[in-house]
Amino acid sequence: MKLPAWEQRELGEVVDVCSGKDYKHLPSGDVPVYGTGGYMTSVSDALSSSDDAIGIGRKGTIDNPYILYAPFWTVDTLFYSVPRPRVDLDFAFCLFLKVDWKSKNESTGLPSLSKQSISSTIVVEPEFEEQRAIGALFRSLDSLITLHQRK
Repeated sequence: MKLPAWEQRELGEVVDVCSGKDYKHLPSGDVPVYGTGGYMTSVSDALSSSDDAIGIGRKGTIDNPYILYAPFWTVDTLFYSVPRPRVDLDFAFCLFLKVDWKSKNESTGLPSLSKQSISSTIVVEPEFEEQRAIGALFRSLDSLITLHQRK
């Protein structure tokens, strides 16, 4: 049996890149707010109530993507990228980890990325079932590494 070939795509065909927003007008609550450095505080409203995503820095730390589990809010220095239908979150995260984001820096000062630079990045993508298997493998390895680091 011949497996389907992996297809070359722009990352914008794999995820929707969304912008974070200011949260200071929101009262405190249970929804975590994330910036480029990770968790910041919690508020009462969510930018994404039900869709998990991948956070990637717009300004500052642009080379440290991480998974965001809904509900969440992101500040304006952090993009969040929601996998499109039939794209596995863990596999999409692996794609983000593989990119040399510093090479896409658009600033001479504070490192910066744009939606366009993220969306136009070329990646390769297999069928959904293969994505799920690859994503599950790497999630399992991450869990095992975390467990051993705690010891």
